[in-house]
Amino acid sequence: MKIDYVHFTPWASLAGGVLIGLAAALLIARMGRIAGISGIIGGLFRPVKGDIGWRLAFIAGLIIAPMAAAVFGYRPEVQVDASWTSLIIAGLLVGLGTRYGSGCTSGHGVCGISRLSPRSLVATLSFMAAGFITVYLLRHL
Repeated sequence: MKIDYVHFTPWASLAGGVLIGLAAALLIARMGRIAGISGIIGGLFRPVKGDIGWRLAFIAGLIIAPMAAAVFGYRPEVQVDASWTSLIIAGLLVGLGTRYGSGCTSGHGVCGISRLSPRSLVATLSFMAAGFITVYLLRHL
C-alpha cells in the first residue's frame, strides 16, 4: 500500500470526524434522535407533527455545509469513474441494504457503535465487508 502524501490530510480528516461526532452527540443529547441519514430522510416520508423541522434543518445543513466550504476556497476535485446505470443500481442496492439493515452507516457506524450496540457493530462490519468485496470484484476480477 502506498500513501499519497501530497493529498494526505490527517488533521482535516480528524477535524471532520470530530465535527460529525459532535453533531451526532448533540442530536442525541438535545433531541434523543439518532443521526442516521436514512432514518432522517425516511421520516420525511412518514411525517409526524412536530417532527419535520429538525429533519429539514439537518438535511439543509448537509447541503449548505459544502457550499460554505466552497466559499472559503475548499473545492475538492470530484471524479466519478462509473456510468449513470452503475450509480443508479448502486444507489438502489444501498437503499435496499439500508432497509434490511434497519439503518445506514451513519446510524449504525457513528451512533450505534458509540452506544456499544452489538446490532450496530454487526451491521457496520457487514456494510464494510460488502463494500470491500464489491470493490475487489469490480476492480480486480
